[in-house]
Amino acid sequence: MLKHPDLRLRRLREKAPVRDMVRETRINAANFIYPMFVTHGENIRDEIEPMPGCYHTSIDRLGEEIDEVVELGIPSVLLFGLPPEKDGVGSGAYDPEGIIQEATRTIKERAPGLMVIGDVCLCEYTDHGHCGVIDGDRIDNDATLELLARSALTQVQAGADMVAPSSMMDGQVRAIRETLDAHGYDDTPIMGYAAKYASSFYGPFRIAADSTPQFGDRRSYQMDPANRRMAMREIESDIAEGADIVMVKPAMAYLDVIKEARERYDYPLAAYNVSGEYSMVKAASRAGWIDEKPITLELLTAMRRAGADIIISYHAKEVARWLRGQE
Repeated sequence: MLKHPDLRLRRLREKAPVRDMVRETRINAANFIYPMFVTHGENIRDEIEPMPGCYHTSIDRLGEEIDEVVELGIPSVLLFGLPPEKDGVGSGAYDPEGIIQEATRTIKERAPGLMVIGDVCLCEYTDHGHCGVIDGDRIDNDATLELLARSALTQVQAGADMVAPSSMMDGQVRAIRETLDAHGYDDTPIMGYAAKYASSFYGPFRIAADSTPQFGDRRSYQMDPANRRMAMREIESDIAEGADIVMVKPAMAYLDVIKEARERYDYPLAAYNVSGEYSMVKAASRAGWIDEKPITLELLTAMRRAGADIIISYHAKEVARWLRGQE
């Protein structure tokens, strides 16, 4: 290492313009995907109690939310649906007239340039709350694949620009890729929930999506939080099956996984800043224990610094406003 007679690294921190000039990691609205919860019914825009600032929105009220997202320069939304009825095989997920399919058509009519991503899973649509078809007391992986592929196809036929399989069934990306290609949608990208952990950070989401399992848990198909090497195998598998973007979920407690994935794979990498991470910041801020804006920006910057190209975050709208100096 070269020796300097008077090494003063603080010279690059003294004034704001210099700090901005040498900043290594930046975030902007273009990095974000904003998750939304679309519910059945009419004239509904109800705040989700454990996720302040996020809403259950009926299709007839989607325009308000979409106009705001577009105005803030957020390029994409990720849709989750709350159907009017549920059953054992999650038929609402692949119904061509299902809630996500109808919401997609509505959004594309209002904002054709906004990228719509459909979450592909069964948990919001099954009466048992699991992400696949039940066979006794276990999930039938292969029977679930066909339904996931049908769900993805109907979403794309409704106008979705991308699909994001999240059920953690082995072979889900391949099944979807083959189905989309067979129907002429070979240009539609897939964002794989490649390394999705069986995390305790999903609690608020399960309230928001009404998707809490009615028995057992999801540890037989979501990843063990103790495993890092297994995450690399999951990511490699999704890439081999045809994923165009891979994801690590959650983000805050898995920055080491994001970093290793960035170093190992030259693929677009997403991090999901999940509901529990969001809710903790909101709760601590409301209690007066933290300053919400700098904490949020610091956490999201850490995700980008670890290597995430894309951040799926419920903070997206407020951060976009902060970056514009609107709040």
